[in-house]
Amino acid sequence: FMGLPTLEVGDMGEMPSGLPVFLFPDIPWNLETLQIIFPTAFALAIVGLLESLLTASIIDDLTDTPSGKNREAQGQGVANIVTGFFGGMASCAMIGQSVINIKSGGLGRLSTLAAGLFLLFFILVLADLVSIIPMAALVAVMIMVSIATFDWGSLTTLHKLPRTDAVVLVVTVAVTVITHDLSMGVFAGVLLSAIFFARKMVKAVEVKSDLSEDGKTRIYTVRGQLFFVAVDKFIDSFDYRERIHNVEIDLTRASLWDSSAVAAIDKVVGKFRRNGMEVEVKTPRGESGELHDKLALHDKGADLGPGGH
Repeated sequence: FMGLPTLEVGDMGEMPSGLPVFLFPDIPWNLETLQIIFPTAFALAIVGLLESLLTASIIDDLTDTPSGKNREAQGQGVANIVTGFFGGMASCAMIGQSVINIKSGGLGRLSTLAAGLFLLFFILVLADLVSIIPMAALVAVMIMVSIATFDWGSLTTLHKLPRTDAVVLVVTVAVTVITHDLSMGVFAGVLLSAIFFARKMVKAVEVKSDLSEDGKTRIYTVRGQLFFVAVDKFIDSFDYRERIHNVEIDLTRASLWDSSAVAAIDKVVGKFRRNGMEVEVKTPRGESGELHDKLALHDKGADLGPGGH
């Protein structure tokens, strides 16, 4: 109203004058078009899905109620496809607005519908007033939303978290702020989480060695999750030079996750057989046939024990 030289909403683009119209994309439907749009579409889908699931988890905690996350993800996908035919942009659940909604007392589904209807009303009916809102005012609103939704208690409890979790948290925030790209922050956080998880799983594999009552068989009991990051530790856990005739490897308390685990068992059995030892491998019930087919074991192959082993 004072005519101050400041950017207004109307300066950012033309306000719509009517309801959106259904239009079919005028693009060539071929592989080249798919190659152009797929990377962006895939990134939007992943980031949107992650943010929606994160929002659902936060709202679940605030309201102490469960939510149908699969149904929400499916609804979001269908809505984004339909929106595209009306010239709209892909969207997802909004963390800040959702938290403000809950804190303002909007606990039912009607609050979500009301937000959309009021926004539509502002744009179509009050467009002239909306267009003169200073951008500085919207910035102030977003700053207050950030202040209200930020978990300030996390700053005081950060040092109490496991070091790996704290690193993932800080790196995700830092990458997002530096790159101005939420997808890059999410990617960095997921990558770090995967690396730290793999390190923890290496320590989770345990091989216990015992001697049978008659003293003729060395029994190795394997516990934990065996996959590619843990195979080196697994292989080094056996004594291949022990002067004993029979070896039993008990895998009934272990889980084999990939071909690297099978190859590691193959290598262990092969080392024992080259030293003249007889090897019996006990596997979880239902996996003996699959393991026997996969293991390209040396000599006659491993003796898979009876009774589902």
